[in-house]
Amino acid sequence: MAYKISDACISCGACADTCPVGAISQGDAQYTIDADTCISCGACAGGCPVEAISEE
Repeated sequence: MAYKISDACISCGACADTCPVGAISQGDAQYTIDADTCISCGACAGGCPVEAISEE
């Protein structure tokens, strides 16, 4: 199951730096995760300073 970024995202970019497959990119209001590319490793959730990332 892919991970998802909630509205708590502060657009710091920490998650994008931790993603080993490049599934995270800057969206209009916050960062987004491409569910088709996400390998559900959880690295992004561990790197988020505001705990805005969780598994769907």
